[in-house]
Amino acid sequence: MRLFITGISGFVGARLARLALERGDAVGGVCLGDRPVPGGVDFSPIDVLDRGALAAAIERFAPDAVVHLAALSHVGRSWQGMADYFRVNVLGTEAVLAAAAGVGRVVVASSAEVYGAVPAAEQPIAETREPAPASPYALTKAAAERLALAAGAVVVRSFNLLGAGQSAEFALPSFARQLAAIARGERRPVLAVGNLTARRDFLHAADGAAGYRLLAAAGVPGEIYNLASGEARSIEQMLERLMAVAGVAARVETDAARLRPVDVPLLTGDASKLRALGWAPERSADDALAELWCEARGEAPA
Repeated sequence: MRLFITGISGFVGARLARLALERGDAVGGVCLGDRPVPGGVDFSPIDVLDRGALAAAIERFAPDAVVHLAALSHVGRSWQGMADYFRVNVLGTEAVLAAAAGVGRVVVASSAEVYGAVPAAEQPIAETREPAPASPYALTKAAAERLALAAGAVVVRSFNLLGAGQSAEFALPSFARQLAAIARGERRPVLAVGNLTARRDFLHAADGAAGYRLLAAAGVPGEIYNLASGEARSIEQMLERLMAVAGVAARVETDAARLRPVDVPLLTGDASKLRALGWAPERSADDALAELWCEARGEAPA
């Protein structure tokens, strides 16, 4: 398979690129920023909003499938940057769909956040549930989905992917870095945290990458797929497990700057459609936490 990835140096994009190369795929892609791109990739430093350059890059690479991952993805920050989130997440998706017209299969990354607040009794959530976005980020993803489905793309509603390479803007990577600083004696044993009660469906990023690759090869055009483990854990539970992995104890203090205007209390996904294609998670949330801890300590994951 010839696979073209937008956001190829990002948290999920780099994972997907490495997996695809290991499986014998030819991999090309685009991204912005200074994060390293995996070796062996046909890469161009192009903004997805540069429609002409993007179309030329895709045409030159001639992919069998395009996976669109480039996006702004921090839910909390979207409240202060609504215009930027619309520009990148909605107009960027529109640009990718136009540039990839004629490609065999286009896969567009969305988010479980589009579901909004769903009663616990109605979870795990199936793809048939209507979106009810509760944040600017979720709203842009819901809008991008409509563009994608109208163009016959495959839409992936990803739940919370976790593992090494994730930005410290997100809760658990931030906690791992704080714990590593405590272990080195660089800060007092106090963790700055946000809302710890929210429960999320955490999936190892490697299993997420495998899901994206499978959908690039076999996803049904115009369909939506959840990418999820089917289990929910609170942020507090995950923090406790991270501290156990690290062997570092700390007191927690709520930092008002880390609280969101709206925080969906529970999101758990039903990934039966994706499992029917042959996908299944192979790693645990604890494996992902161990990766985060190794990375925070400056060590290679086991």
